[in-house]
Amino acid sequence: MVNQTPATRPANPRFSSGPCAKPPTFTLDKLADAPLGRSHRATIGKSKLKEAIETTRQVLGIPADYKIGIVPASDTGAFEMAMWNLLGERPVEMLAWESFGSGWVTDAVKQLKLDAKVTTADYGQIVDFAQVDFDHDVCFTWNGTTSGVRVPSKDSIPAERDGLTLCDATSAAFAMDLPWDRLDATTFSWQKVLGGEAAHGILILSPRAVERLESYTPPWPLPKIFRLTKGGKLIDGIFTGATINTPSMLCVEDYLQSLEWAKSAGGLTGLIARADANTAAVTKFVEAHDWIDFLAENPATRSNTSVCLKFTDARIADGASFAKAVARRLEDEGVAFDIGAYRDAPPGLRIWCGATVETSDVEALMPWIAHAFEAELAAQTEAA
Repeated sequence: MVNQTPATRPANPRFSSGPCAKPPTFTLDKLADAPLGRSHRATIGKSKLKEAIETTRQVLGIPADYKIGIVPASDTGAFEMAMWNLLGERPVEMLAWESFGSGWVTDAVKQLKLDAKVTTADYGQIVDFAQVDFDHDVCFTWNGTTSGVRVPSKDSIPAERDGLTLCDATSAAFAMDLPWDRLDATTFSWQKVLGGEAAHGILILSPRAVERLESYTPPWPLPKIFRLTKGGKLIDGIFTGATINTPSMLCVEDYLQSLEWAKSAGGLTGLIARADANTAAVTKFVEAHDWIDFLAENPATRSNTSVCLKFTDARIADGASFAKAVARRLEDEGVAFDIGAYRDAPPGLRIWCGATVETSDVEALMPWIAHAFEAELAAQTEAA
């Protein structure tokens, strides 16, 4: 039978790259312990926030002398907070190979007006880290969420360096083994690999970053919401649960539940294995079909979370409209929500393969992609 409808459907069609699928064990009643209507400054509020910080440290293996803070405005707020506070003391290098990295370039060059060296790579590629001077401050994304391209190994960054590394790790944390000895200011948001609720960010600072904060005052004004020091000293309360602004205790409770699930799934090792298994299911499908390929050109740089694919069939007349039509067919069938490529990225699909996604659902989705591809190609041919 030509283009037979697949017999199996994903049990959970949520493959969005953010906010991402909730943990498989999530139910709303697990949030019943959230201290709603209570001050986050009360003992119970501070206790919950401190628990979130210390459990993050435990699961990710963050060194004891690193500071972990819960900050406003998701990963965006956390990374901009790092840039606004830390940059300007020495030369800066900005690395970008997708849209979010490009956004940090804009902030550094146009907003902070830094005379930064900017190094970029096209979607599907990555910059040459051997050409980066890590005696400068260096800003980059560990995993390009919109390109599916990640830093290939910790050896890309020297352990011995004079500059600071500012790393946006929002789609890498909890799915990749981040080398903390190579990272000085690291940020992520809850709504990625652990599927937490949005709006909060995590900022992780090495002792070297704290030393910079306490010895350097940037020349630009710092909004209150960005201030990490007072009187030349780190505001330590931010890193023990006294957040800069009011957090949602419901979101905090949700994050705590996600962290507990992460521990039950084998901790960081188990989470990485789940993401790798999901990506392996996509890889098997891609290798079996000559009309689709990874956007990331080098297998060593392919993400195991935000897996980006492109259609390569020469018969496709308009790649952008074709990819959107395929994504729309999958959503209309109720088998995959929100998997179109990011608006600034090349046309294609982006399948979230992070740890909260079940491998059986990824495997069930693959035949539906083939089904939608064939149906749309047939529709395009008929229209022509």
